[in-house]
Amino acid sequence: MGLDSAPDTEAVYRIATANRLLAADMFADLTPEQWRTPSLCAGWTIREVAAHLLEPLETQVGTLKLLAYLVRYRGSLDRMVDDTARRVAARPTDELVSGLRERASTRLAPPVVGPLGPMTDTCIHLRDAARPLGLDVCPPPASWRPALDFLVSTPASRGFIPRDRLVGLRLVATDQDWQHGAGAEILGSSEAVAMAVSGRPAALDDLTGAGTDVLRARVAPSSPAES
Repeated sequence: MGLDSAPDTEAVYRIATANRLLAADMFADLTPEQWRTPSLCAGWTIREVAAHLLEPLETQVGTLKLLAYLVRYRGSLDRMVDDTARRVAARPTDELVSGLRERASTRLAPPVVGPLGPMTDTCIHLRDAARPLGLDVCPPPASWRPALDFLVSTPASRGFIPRDRLVGLRLVATDQDWQHGAGAEILGSSEAVAMAVSGRPAALDDLTGAGTDVLRARVAPSSPAES
């Protein structure tokens, strides 16, 4: 349906907080081997995903700082995200967990994507860690709805998904009343739809419909910056 009306900002912040606490609880119970498990983000283990969720809560990058970062990393958002995550990931696991818990309610509204960007990040990265671990820790469908609305919006094409990935496709969530686009249909749970359109091949097998093969051909393994 897209962002036809302004989202409830307070609800967006509540979802982000709840997702971070879910993630912290999940991370707290992991074994050392599980922390080393490859996540759905190419090149990242579960440890880097946890660090990526924590890092923006500590730095809260505004427009000027973001521009300074991009100059430092020669305009590469991917390189910036990867380097900052790896630096934070060097900390002990208990520090990553406690930091995420203590800062869970931090309100982020970065340039361009506003509060919906970080909130969507919490939905997707929670599953980036939970899926390869075989864990069912997942936000409820209602929490995925604003994330889905964001992913099909114009701001999401600036760092989240390529602009042409969804052309000619109709997305339909089977666990709530949500749909977007026109063309070959893709049906699945809100989680599976969001994960697939954001570049996670692992979610494609959870989808049905004629458009699934089209999306499969367009999706490459996700980079860390592709939320």
